[in-house]
Amino acid sequence: MKNIYRIIVFGTFLLGIGGMLNAQTTIYDANRLMGSDLNGTARFVGMGGAMGALGGDISTMGTNPAGIGIYRSNDVMVSFGFVNVGSKDAGGSSIDKFHGSFDNAGFIFTNKIGNSTPLRYVNFGFNYHRTKSFDKNMVMNGVFGQSQTTFMADLLNFYDGEFSPVTVESIKAAGAYENPDIPWLGILGYDSQLVRPGYIKEEGKEDVFDGYDPYLHPGDKVRQAYTARERGGLHSYDFNVSFNLYDRFYLGATIGAYSLDYKRTSLYKEDFIGADGNDYGGYDLGNDYWTSGGGVDFKVGFIWRPIESSSFRIGGAIHTPTFYSITEHNHAYIAYDLAVEDLKPGSAEIVNRNGNPMDGEYEYRLVTPWKFNLSTGYTFGSVAAFGVEYEYSNYSSAKLKDVDGITLEQTDDIKSMMKGVHTFRAGVEFKLAPEFAFRLGYNHITASMKPEAYKWIQSNSIRTDTEYSNLGATNNYTLGFGYRGSTFYADMAYQYNTYKESFYAFDNLDLRATEITNNNHKVLLTVGMRF
Repeated sequence: MKNIYRIIVFGTFLLGIGGMLNAQTTIYDANRLMGSDLNGTARFVGMGGAMGALGGDISTMGTNPAGIGIYRSNDVMVSFGFVNVGSKDAGGSSIDKFHGSFDNAGFIFTNKIGNSTPLRYVNFGFNYHRTKSFDKNMVMNGVFGQSQTTFMADLLNFYDGEFSPVTVESIKAAGAYENPDIPWLGILGYDSQLVRPGYIKEEGKEDVFDGYDPYLHPGDKVRQAYTARERGGLHSYDFNVSFNLYDRFYLGATIGAYSLDYKRTSLYKEDFIGADGNDYGGYDLGNDYWTSGGGVDFKVGFIWRPIESSSFRIGGAIHTPTFYSITEHNHAYIAYDLAVEDLKPGSAEIVNRNGNPMDGEYEYRLVTPWKFNLSTGYTFGSVAAFGVEYEYSNYSSAKLKDVDGITLEQTDDIKSMMKGVHTFRAGVEFKLAPEFAFRLGYNHITASMKPEAYKWIQSNSIRTDTEYSNLGATNNYTLGFGYRGSTFYADMAYQYNTYKESFYAFDNLDLRATEITNNNHKVLLTVGMRF
């Protein structure tokens, strides 16, 4: 009877787990690579990224490739900035990180064909920009009635949807971490005395093994704390060709190449407080997780000025899926100090059969969703410009595949837990004088995860990082200033980025989310020359 509660709590976790036991990545790893930050030149950021129909900025190469067709002179530029990343949980814990950033560098080469020919210009461009920044620090703590040791025990108790405990002999054997049927987190929990074999005792009979029990005394409370340090980014290298037809219709195409580097170092702590008020010790679970890889996609777009006497423009673009090839690694350890007789403080880590530390490694493919972009823009002579843009991408259509191209069953999780993402951009630019401009912008991105989404750790997974966050909608508020000389120009932008997230240390139907508010500030500077 003691296992009925566990079956109920982990019922959803176990459904459909069969057939996906070799896959270690999660939908949260996939979500990390979909979408992009509001980033690029200071002019682009200052206008909230709403330049798809206005064009004339190198950053439009990544949203509407036809925007490069507006250029009539060569251009070279570089962008860099300073960022303050801050997060605060509902309990008042907060942390900030200040760092520099290199955001954008590129050039445009224009080739004039003629003044009276249908084809007026053929332009070529290259642009590097940091598509996403993963730099973030996180810290939180609280007192709850749930312990991750219950999660560890159930990883050892259930396999393929059935109560089928791993044998003690298998866990204690040399090379247990190399056994493809045993979850690494479960072995770490056993080696740290956080989960222990349970037996049913019957008078006159031999004790019967009945699975694993967590280190959690009746009535215990658990004091939990979590800290994490994330670093890295997603980098884009865009190659563009665009065409100016009749000075009214512009076409463009961009090939994008991507490189990925991401690392997260985290520490999860639990201290056990008994119902009698005594301290029953605790443990630290340390995790290192890092990924690398690359991808490629293709974008096409247009800008059309339908009325010859008007500066009103309509723009549109289609982005193919990005095809990523990714390798992820992970390593973990547990340091423990428990109130168990004759048990001294110690530690356990992932080792091979020779007792040497080892890392987990997994390779997979990610195919992101298609993306569709519509925009409008209008210029009021040389006095002002206004742009509005809408973008849609159905994240639930993304696919995870193994190295042989076979679709992983986590793709079904993507379909059920992720949703379409809508992005709205608006921006305006005013000319205070022929050389000086002032800009305002707004950018809104809806949440990609459903509120009930959660992270699965498979019953034989080599992954040991159980935490996950469901992010809410993102809002960006921007303003900027610009100077345009005959050759040299400089732009500056300020960006305020804010979003909320619901953090879970591990998957449990009774675990409350820790609500976190993220407020980030960025100052960006672009300098360049047109000639």
